[in-house]
Amino acid sequence: MSYIAKPVARHPKMPVNALGLTPRDYEGSMSTLCAGCGHDSVTTAIIQALFELDVEPHRLAKLSGIGCSSKTPTYFVQEAHGFNSVHGRMPSIATGANAANRDLLYVGVSGDGDSLSIGLGQFCHVIRRNVKMLYVLENNGVYGLTKGQFSASADIGSTSKGGAANRQVPIDPVTLALSLGASFVARSFSGDKDQLVPILKAGLAHDGFAFVDIISPCVTFNDHKGSTKSYAHTREHMHEVIETDFVPLRAEIKADYAEGSVKAVTMHDGSVVKLRKTEEGYDPGNRQAVIDYVGETSANGEIATGLLFMEEVQEDMHGFVNTVDEPLVDLAYRDLCPGASALEVLQKEWR
Repeated sequence: MSYIAKPVARHPKMPVNALGLTPRDYEGSMSTLCAGCGHDSVTTAIIQALFELDVEPHRLAKLSGIGCSSKTPTYFVQEAHGFNSVHGRMPSIATGANAANRDLLYVGVSGDGDSLSIGLGQFCHVIRRNVKMLYVLENNGVYGLTKGQFSASADIGSTSKGGAANRQVPIDPVTLALSLGASFVARSFSGDKDQLVPILKAGLAHDGFAFVDIISPCVTFNDHKGSTKSYAHTREHMHEVIETDFVPLRAEIKADYAEGSVKAVTMHDGSVVKLRKTEEGYDPGNRQAVIDYVGETSANGEIATGLLFMEEVQEDMHGFVNTVDEPLVDLAYRDLCPGASALEVLQKEWR
């Protein structure tokens, strides 16, 4: 489906940014995700953020790993650069691309399975290096592409499609990013566009690594054991002639709530997530206070949302390794590889 072009339709009153582009110019291919998937809401928010920031499409680089979340870059800014890496390796690709060309704007999209399991080490090191990029983690607690197994972010007691309860302690990406020294940390909900778009814009403008954890519900793997209409019950009692499947249509979940308030959001399976939006006057500059705040809200059964932490002055990866100001991709070959004589001079300095 992603190869199908969207029909060309332009409304005469469609907004135009400083580049003369409309939101439609920041769209990509047709989405193949399930109807009602939170990831599509995230895509819409990214498109709006890029449009409002007047980002030139050819100056954008989109990166992803493997999973439903990693399909997201296909659905925005078709004219941008893009790289879909292997499972969990997007941070390394982003690091290498940024090292070669620091002039591009990098947006990495990953998921809880991609970043917090096989890619956990990669995720930790891209934070340590403070690679200048927006890192979006679409967090749904399951492996959507492989039939809904628990991911590393699944909460204790949450039940799977088969009815089994998760008994393992989850990895909280926000707390992890804070403990590793990330200079920009935020969390939002895919259905809260009023909060999510400004957060994405702030992350795109941040001079360093910007991490945004987005709670993004999976609409497919939310049926319950014991239901006669569930996948498990149907497959147990049917006579299978040909392997088929059906994903019921779901409506997008939205949330609108004031600063400092708590919003109980009912998921498609009937479970309730309590979102607490940071209040006016909240200080995102004290790392330890933020860690305490996230811990307190978690202990109360709530999920803290908003810009949780930001450190404005921090050296990025190019400062650590002392690269030249000109992007490496623009340097002449003789400057990148000056030859054996130059290498010999360097070796003498270190002997």
